[in-house]
Amino acid sequence: MIRINLLPHREQKRQARQRQFVSLAIGLAVLALAIVGLGHVIFASQIENQQSRNSLLKTEIAKLDEQIKEIDKLREQTQALLARKQVVETLQTNRTEAVHLIDQMVRQLPDGVYLRSLKEIGSKVTIIGYAQSNARVSTLMRNIESSPWLERPELVEIKSVPAPGSKDGGKVNEFTLSLQLKRAEPPPDVKGAPGTKAAPGAPATKGAPAAPPAKAPASGAKA
Repeated sequence: MIRINLLPHREQKRQARQRQFVSLAIGLAVLALAIVGLGHVIFASQIENQQSRNSLLKTEIAKLDEQIKEIDKLREQTQALLARKQVVETLQTNRTEAVHLIDQMVRQLPDGVYLRSLKEIGSKVTIIGYAQSNARVSTLMRNIESSPWLERPELVEIKSVPAPGSKDGGKVNEFTLSLQLKRAEPPPDVKGAPGTKAAPGAPATKGAPAAPPAKAPASGAKA
């Protein structure tokens, strides 16, 4: 049997192209949806991974913050201990300096000179005493200059006053003298006990008064 196609061949081709286009469009749409879905899954996975990392970082940062707080506490405790240590060392140094000061004043005090008071503020020392003459005050100043622990004696004032406790109108020279304590380390031959001998080259003294400073005025009166 012979079939005769009465439809125009061009119309058939057009319909075929339309079917191909529709199929291609559907395929592209499905592919696009698949790509979008895959991208969404990938992005969601990356976001989840990043959130996990962020949570881990937050946990580690919190741990580091706690460690930093502990370090700060330890630093504060260390600073407090160092401050206490410094205070103790300062007190120890001041006590040692006071011992050396008294020892040196006894060693450098010539005969005929007696102390009434001694005041120490920091490294500055002010002494008030009595001397039988101006020459004895000069001797005391020379002795202080040669001392390994004392320096820079300066005569603030000297005046003639009635001898304390004197009934015969005797006179003595009352003097005020300032000097400085040496902060540097002493020479090896004087470093240590207060009873160490005076440094070589220091003027020889005739001796120290046996009476304590409180009885000095009475001794000055007898001079």
